[in-house]
Parts: sequence; structure tokens; C-alpha cells
Amino acid sequence: MSLINDLDLKEFTDNSVNNVFNTMLSMELKQFEADSQVEVGDSRIVGSVSFAGKAVGTIRIHITTDFAKIITCAMLDMELDEVEDEEITDVIGELSNMVGGNLKSRFCDSGLTCAISIPSITKGSNFKIESMDWERCEYFGFRYQEYTALVEVVLKQGK
Repeated sequence: MSLINDLDLKEFTDNSVNNVFNTMLSMELKQFEADSQVEVGDSRIVGSVSFAGKAVGTIRIHITTDFAKIITCAMLDMELDEVEDEEITDVIGELSNMVGGNLKSRFCDSGLTCAISIPSITKGSNFKIESMDWERCEYFGFRYQEYTALVEVVLKQGK
């Protein structure tokens, strides 16, 4: 049996996301049950990092462009009208890296040593990222005020 199936991804993800949002952004999120059908919004940004090693996979954080601006303002102590696209990309990349880094640590503590990639960003409207052929593919929803963040974790056992 695979160690991947023994992981408590819900606890790992909830702790990681809430830790980063509370510590770095002073934002308290509420978790809700989610699946791949949760709508984040049309204009969105997805920050992701991948894992390689005994745990192979990706974590993706899907948020609207408006929520990304609010997150950027909170992290960089800026006003909404000061925020540029490059700053949003950098902040969402760093947010993905921090959440992914926390998960990587939990995976390693569970005997699934792995390395983490640099963050990648996807922006646009009306696109879909499909996750196929993974041992686990789980979705976790978080809300901050009227904004939704969908966190997708896909994993399989590596070598």
C-alpha cells in the first residue's frame, strides 16, 4: 500500500494554508468542502509548485485576480491602486511556494522525502487545468470575506 494514501491531506493543507495566510497576510480563512466544480471566478490566477521524490505531485492555488490584488496589498503593505501585474505574479508565486513548502515538510516528516520546484503562474479567463492519473487528487476550499481560494493537491508515490 502506498504511503500517499495514508496522508491526512485535509489536515496538512488546512494547517499550511491557514498558517501562511494568518502569519504573512493577517487573513483568517474559513475552510469549506470543495471539489473540482467549485467556481473561483472568471478572471483568475493559479500559483503552483510541484514535488519530486518519494512524493510526486503538484499543489495549485486558484484565486480571482481581485483576491490576488488584495493578497498582494496585504503582503507588500500597498494600496490597491498601486499594485502592478508583476507584483501580483511575484506574491502569488511566493504564496504558492510557502504553502507548498509547508506541505513538503509534512511529506518529508511522513517518510515521503521530496524536493519542491520553483513556483509557476497561470493567468487568464475560462481555462481549465486537468489533473489525471494521480493516486490522489483532492480539493480544499477556503473563504476570506467574499473571496474564494481553491487549493488543489495531486499526488502519487514516487521512487
